[in-house]
Amino acid sequence: AAELADMAGREAGRIVIGAMPLSRSIVLPRAIAEFRRLRPTMPLAVLDGPYDDLLAGLRRGEIDLLIGALRDPAPVADVVQQALFTDDLVLVARPGHPLVGPSRPELADLARHPWVLPREGTPSRAHFERFVAPVPPEGRPAVIESSSPILMRELLGMTDHIGCISRLQAGAEIALGVVVPLPVRLPGSMRPIGITLREDWLPTAAQDQFVAILRQVGQGLDQAAGPSATAT
Repeated sequence: AAELADMAGREAGRIVIGAMPLSRSIVLPRAIAEFRRLRPTMPLAVLDGPYDDLLAGLRRGEIDLLIGALRDPAPVADVVQQALFTDDLVLVARPGHPLVGPSRPELADLARHPWVLPREGTPSRAHFERFVAPVPPEGRPAVIESSSPILMRELLGMTDHIGCISRLQAGAEIALGVVVPLPVRLPGSMRPIGITLREDWLPTAAQDQFVAILRQVGQGLDQAAGPSATAT
């Protein structure tokens, strides 16, 4: 029905997107704006939630594609992952935070301040846990788990918490001076961001066009990042 409608110049059905945090703030707004310019009447639905719930919806056919950090290895055999661009993690704090300055904080310094972290089970959290592995559990501060950059930004603005977030996701706040990146490198935190599809998915023309736009957006993000996008 969707293909017949497309041939007749009409829209049928809709595109359902499972969106993880980074995609909601960076990728999807750009892709949807361009898609809406080309197909102004095609309905779109953007769903958020824990990765496992979104993956289950994808496998049941309730969601057409997922966008976010890719898993290594792929979580199940009946999905395929396609990278769009790469991103790394950054530690951020409020302007005037005790650790903001030219000197690189040591792990012991970071452990003296509470953390705002991605949820357990996410690639970002796994990277952070490897980074702080030398700090014994009893020496670690209290943790607030959240995938909301808005909550993190507000908490950091009124406390001495330290946030761990995607560099791209924090880009606007860093540019505005709302948060400051700490001079701390998280080795190995570069990871691919992309789309996850059902292996047997047969996209409509509209869905195929949306995926093509996502690839264009991803290519633009990689080019904007420059050589650092492939650093480790």
